[in-house]
Amino acid sequence: MIDKAKHISDLKVKFESYSPISEKSWSFILETIQFKAVEKGEILLREGQISRKLYFICEGVVRAFCADIEGNLYNKNLFLEKNFAGSTVSAIQKSPSTFTLEALEDSVLISIDYSKYRELIFKNNDLKDYYIAYIERNWIIEKEQREVSLVFENATVRYLKFIRQHPSVDKRIPLQHIASHLGITPTQLSRIRKDLK
Repeated sequence: MIDKAKHISDLKVKFESYSPISEKSWSFILETIQFKAVEKGEILLREGQISRKLYFICEGVVRAFCADIEGNLYNKNLFLEKNFAGSTVSAIQKSPSTFTLEALEDSVLISIDYSKYRELIFKNNDLKDYYIAYIERNWIIEKEQREVSLVFENATVRYLKFIRQHPSVDKRIPLQHIASHLGITPTQLSRIRKDLK
């Protein structure tokens, strides 16, 4: 049974962690959402498809991954509870997504129609303020911190930071996904975990 009231409350808290949202704007947002239960391994967006949805993860883990020309898979990102997942570039440009979104465990998501969501942002100043704050934090500050971390921090530090941010995720999903997210091999990650013990 999906606890819709709790998940909608979590979604509102997420929005308001960036900027206050009026009740009027919030009621508009609620008109754009749907609940979606997905099974482990289910694909939400395939590389090459145009993204039309933004997902808020109520329960579960979703990965964004792409493949190189030899077929090796690379995790671009891991998204956990109370975070948004999607291909914003694809949705904005109406261009094919450069990655695939896959549920790594049975998950409950709130699906947001991206074109309606974007329309609301341009029509409501409070949602515009939220969107600017969201982009600054996620696409500028956190993206830069992640890039700097990959260059200047060793793999052990990156792993410890990740586990601090997402406790017990290493017990929920295969370690190969965490290794790929951290930009290291599964063997390196096993060695790091062994040394830490």
